[in-house]
Amino acid sequence: GTFSFFNFRLTRAIEKMAITKAAAKTVWLKHWVNEGVPSVDDFEIRSTEVDWTDLPSDAIVVEAGVMSVDPYLRGRGHIRDPGTGEKGEKILRGFIGGKVIASKNSEWTVGDIIGGSFAFSTVQILTKEYLAATLAWKLTDYVTDDKLSLSVGALGMPGATAYGGVVDVLRPNKGETIFISAATGAVGSIAGQIAANVKGCTAIASCGGPDKCALSKSAFGYTHAIDYKALVPDGDDNGAGDLQKHLKAAAPDGIDMYFDNVGGIHLDVAFLNLRNRGRIAICGAISNYNAAAPPPTTIDLSKTIYTQQRIEGFLSVRWLRGSGLQSFLTDMSAWIKSGKIHAEETFYDGVENWPVAFRSLFVTNTNKGKVIVRV
Repeated sequence: GTFSFFNFRLTRAIEKMAITKAAAKTVWLKHWVNEGVPSVDDFEIRSTEVDWTDLPSDAIVVEAGVMSVDPYLRGRGHIRDPGTGEKGEKILRGFIGGKVIASKNSEWTVGDIIGGSFAFSTVQILTKEYLAATLAWKLTDYVTDDKLSLSVGALGMPGATAYGGVVDVLRPNKGETIFISAATGAVGSIAGQIAANVKGCTAIASCGGPDKCALSKSAFGYTHAIDYKALVPDGDDNGAGDLQKHLKAAAPDGIDMYFDNVGGIHLDVAFLNLRNRGRIAICGAISNYNAAAPPPTTIDLSKTIYTQQRIEGFLSVRWLRGSGLQSFLTDMSAWIKSGKIHAEETFYDGVENWPVAFRSLFVTNTNKGKVIVRV
């Protein structure tokens, strides 16, 4: 059959010759990086052979087709030292999408499409214990080979984050106003579309540069867009006063919801503009990820009492297992089919380019939507 750019070379070879071993390439971190943007030299791609001739009972073998790069990997325990005394030389783990190429597990059959949090390795054995301890979801009914990239995007962790944050944490009502930071990123681009195209809200974007502001309105359902890169600082306010002016102009009566991907001045200013019974979903803080210590916030939480406002932090994991996963996959795949959700993707090719793709999250401004490494 046609596999477009996701080759699954192994899958086809195995079908022909019953192969039980293969070369694998794996992304390693050489040492902890505690400050600044990690360089390409902080990572290494190592080759090994994976042999599943004696596959343990209930284990599966997965060939990766796509690997994700996500800002959260910059955090403690991933790339930053968690203070446990380890050196930091280790295999990196994160979200991948792939195919089951061998199975002794009754829940998985050869050919199944799988998404999950695994090692960034092109071929790997997943034991029953590992599968139980990590996140893994079956996408065979939702994704075709040529749309495998959705497994790390709209039908993966970023999609689950956007879905959970908007649908279950913020709980929008038709006609309400939502402000979303990092609005054209992997999470923000989907959160905006759910709010505007599915829930009937007015969505206000914050994004970097005129191109992304235009894209947020043409592709992701936003009505207004604020270019945070053009904010003019006043003294040492980092542009908060200017952001306040722009947000007030876009939403003179305030906002009902704020979906926070960045922290910093965006969170402070959103809180100032939050209406009675307003909600804030705290999802990420990329503006602080490369700092040794995050700056203090100006939010006065006592103000939430009489306004009955709610600020809630959340993790995507609630929508990547159990009943949350079912609702998410069912709804999101239907919205993608009906055209209410468009999945924008930026591709880097080859596992060797994983470090370059990861760095791009922090140092380039050309990525749109979800950044994905095609293996």
